[in-house]
Amino acid sequence: MQKLLIAALMVVIAGPSAMAQVTPPTWWFGVSGAGNFNWYDGTTQRLNNSLIVPTAFHKGFGVRPYASVLAEYRPAGIWGGMLNVAYDGRGAKFDEVIAPCNCPANLTANASYIAIEPSLRLAIPKTGIYLFAGPRVSFNITNSFEYTQLKQPNTNADLSEVKKVLVSGQVGVGYEIPLSSASSVTKFDLSPFVSFHPYFGQEPRNIESWSVTTVRAGIALKFGVGKKAPIKEVAIIPVAPDVIFTVRAPKTVPLKRNVSETLPLRNSVFFDEGSAAIPDRYIALTATQAVTFKEDQLQKAESANTVGRSSRQLNVYHNILNILGDRLRANPGTTITLNGAAAGGPVDGKILAENVKLYLVSNYGIDGTRITTIGRTKPVIPSEQPGGTKELALLRAGDRRVDITSNSPELLTEVGGGMMKPVQIVAVQVDPLDSHVVFNMDKAKDVFTSWTIDMTDDRGTVQHYGPYTQNQESISGAAILGNNPEGNYKVVMTGQTKGGMTLTKESSVHLVRQDQAPETGLRYSILYDFDKSNSTASYDKFLTNTVAASITDGATVIIHGHTDAIGDEEHNLKLSQERAKDVQTTLERALNKAGKTNVKFEIIGFGEDVAHAPFDNNLPEERFYNRTVIIDIIPNK
Repeated sequence: MQKLLIAALMVVIAGPSAMAQVTPPTWWFGVSGAGNFNWYDGTTQRLNNSLIVPTAFHKGFGVRPYASVLAEYRPAGIWGGMLNVAYDGRGAKFDEVIAPCNCPANLTANASYIAIEPSLRLAIPKTGIYLFAGPRVSFNITNSFEYTQLKQPNTNADLSEVKKVLVSGQVGVGYEIPLSSASSVTKFDLSPFVSFHPYFGQEPRNIESWSVTTVRAGIALKFGVGKKAPIKEVAIIPVAPDVIFTVRAPKTVPLKRNVSETLPLRNSVFFDEGSAAIPDRYIALTATQAVTFKEDQLQKAESANTVGRSSRQLNVYHNILNILGDRLRANPGTTITLNGAAAGGPVDGKILAENVKLYLVSNYGIDGTRITTIGRTKPVIPSEQPGGTKELALLRAGDRRVDITSNSPELLTEVGGGMMKPVQIVAVQVDPLDSHVVFNMDKAKDVFTSWTIDMTDDRGTVQHYGPYTQNQESISGAAILGNNPEGNYKVVMTGQTKGGMTLTKESSVHLVRQDQAPETGLRYSILYDFDKSNSTASYDKFLTNTVAASITDGATVIIHGHTDAIGDEEHNLKLSQERAKDVQTTLERALNKAGKTNVKFEIIGFGEDVAHAPFDNNLPEERFYNRTVIIDIIPNK
């Protein structure tokens, strides 16, 4: 999107607008804390009028606290001002001396002040560094001392001849660290600093030559309030984005097509919550009816007035227990395992499996020793994953089931993925996908808020379709033609860009209706586990050995991916596209190996789109069958 905007916009300076930027505060306020590192020099011997120590003290060192409230004036530019009003500790301990009695003596002076420190502030441009310098006026508030000498009593008193006011100076450097975002009006800075206070002006007494040199190191927290100042509006002159619009129209528009479909049978029986009985939607035959049931009874052609595929195929699946019974009866050497899963635990799961076993034993006369039942809390491949929080009711409904497994190829494994051996259905497909006009809009999701299609025939009649938001859409050729046997159409795509522009693209198509059903096509399906996009190795074998082998030179292969309605719509669209692409990659690899190169692929991912979904999403088995890729092979003729 950034690349698109850079390529599409030209900036010019215009009048004022409501857009604003935050100007830095002029006044800042805050507090600071530091340590004063004090070095004493000179001579100190008369401590007060009643105590003159026998040996003079000369040097000392001490660390005392410093704390201030502060204000800063920072107008535009580099110059500004600072003011600190502080508690200023200047105490220290003198180096030990030896009295004439060969006795060690120690002196600690505890001088402290209220200091007023105005400074000139100099900011270094484009950095957070600033310099400051100015006078210091301090008012003495404590002047006590502690004197100790071996073999003498300790003395704690006040120094005499202490100056009440000192006038000295300081220089220093600091660094401003912004704590607030650039768009925030209220600004906070954290500012470490160091300052130097030379000895001149810092002789604390009227007598003797005691002087103090100090280095201060600390940190200040400052805040100020800026202003949102209007700036010049950036006027945007949009340039039409570069998008590619293509139309694929069939040579002829077949209204219906005979399809020989290989329908995989999901190897599961789903149970309703709160019931261990096989649901009524599964077709149950009496023992008398089961005697005459044959799997091939389900293979006759579907009525031509049935739209879509769900009615016929779901009816076949709901005969799964009868198909299984017929296959077990026809192959007496085979065995199966029924894995029942229920949230209530393995005991409840085994009851579900036992009810399926009971139907096969009672109605089809299957020897019970050929059927093993197992109870579980979760299926071997569950839909609900640990940590999941969304649409759990639907996922759990899909996990309350009995899965049928077997090592006998007469029952399972032909398609792969644990599916039961598929059923062959000869059906009539109404409005097949190869009769649709497909519109591809490159980058539609990035560029447009929506786009529409207008199709105008030679008589000026306009048909309007949309709005659309995806990169690819299709419209039934039969719907466009209506009662006309053929027609020429001008196609106008109109898109509303996210930048507020209206963009149009034009094309044209010629459509011819084909009333007679064309040559029978082939259809295969691959089923996927929940939220998975890669087919299993056994599916690869089926795609390579069965599906790819049935694709003739010059054929068109339409691969359309689907998902159920669980999950985010955008995620499901991407997932369906990944599923379709996964199947295409496997088929292309097999065709190239077989030397078949004159094959055209059309890939469509429909996601959870209900208008194109193979099944509804009301039942768990419908949702499982919607997790699919359908492969239509259209012969060249």
